[in-house]
Amino acid sequence: MQIAIPKERRAGEARVAASPDTVKKFVQMGFDVLVETGAGAGASIADQVYIDAGATIAPDAKTALAGDVVLKVQRPTDDEIASMKEGAVLISALAALTNKEMVEKLAARKVTAFAMELVPRITRAQSMDILSSQANLAGYKAVLDAVHEFKRAVPMMMTAAGTVAPARFLILGAGVAGLQAIATAKRMGGVVYAFDVRPAVKEQVESLGGKFVEVDPEATKDAETKGGYAKEMSEEYKQKQAAKIAETLAKTDIAICTALIPGRPAPVLITEDMVKGMRPGSVIVDLAVEAGGNCPLSEFDKVVEKHGVTLVGHGNVPARLAVDASSLYAKNLLNFISPLVNKETKDLAFNWDDEILKGCCVTRDGQIVHPALAG
Repeated sequence: MQIAIPKERRAGEARVAASPDTVKKFVQMGFDVLVETGAGAGASIADQVYIDAGATIAPDAKTALAGDVVLKVQRPTDDEIASMKEGAVLISALAALTNKEMVEKLAARKVTAFAMELVPRITRAQSMDILSSQANLAGYKAVLDAVHEFKRAVPMMMTAAGTVAPARFLILGAGVAGLQAIATAKRMGGVVYAFDVRPAVKEQVESLGGKFVEVDPEATKDAETKGGYAKEMSEEYKQKQAAKIAETLAKTDIAICTALIPGRPAPVLITEDMVKGMRPGSVIVDLAVEAGGNCPLSEFDKVVEKHGVTLVGHGNVPARLAVDASSLYAKNLLNFISPLVNKETKDLAFNWDDEILKGCCVTRDGQIVHPALAG
């Protein structure tokens, strides 16, 4: 059986779906590994490094996409789907819930497609969780991007000429990205506040040195889904939340937005009026910009200034740290595939009753099978 890794072709994508280490593991399992020439260039991995790990280099995308199992970072284009052989297995981040037309094309091609963003958030699947591995890096990079745009120092500095006050951060959303942003901002010497509707994260925020901003503890007792995501809150709560965030933002130098609801537009947390109330020279980094943004003034893939505030809207932030992001993503895919390998036949054996496979398989046998997309 052949595992193929094509070069990513969507704009701004520098990551690759296999590292030299995972290639070695696949070869040890008995797979033939085919890597398209230049696939690792954005992540500083030369073709020869893949060859040394045991891979064969494919001269073009058409050759690479003809593998039995195709590993990708981004969802495939129409041309890529057409180049896959019928019955192939595709393992990738697919953004399946918001790209049903693409899912229909995969089903028509009889591709067995696994959307890695839909892997259930259960203990057994933690090592396969691409959302966490990539969000962790995004949270770190968001702080660096903010500090790059900020026109002041971050830590407190006491000099003979006077004292420089520390920068104040507000992290909106204390999931994986938010917690990493808190930790990074603290390491840089900032004073960090964090907000999240889930009261369970308060202890995590405080353990990292952040100060938790509470709105209404009673209203947030049931604010978390079984998958660990924040639930949609009532209108009354949203009004209280907006007032509290506006009050905190007025004293904030750098705000980092990380709040996302899977399969839905990002919730608006920072309104234009709130931006107007911020200090001149403040910075907002909106990690939710690809889903519409937590601030409606953010612009996708742009850094803009509005009302004296700099808004950073870089898309695909993990790809801005492509070396580490690729390494972690590739390991997630290896951990997903490893339990599926039949050691005798050197083939993939699927147990369709397994909750991990049921949770992330979107197409099989020419049909759309995921309950969120079927029908």
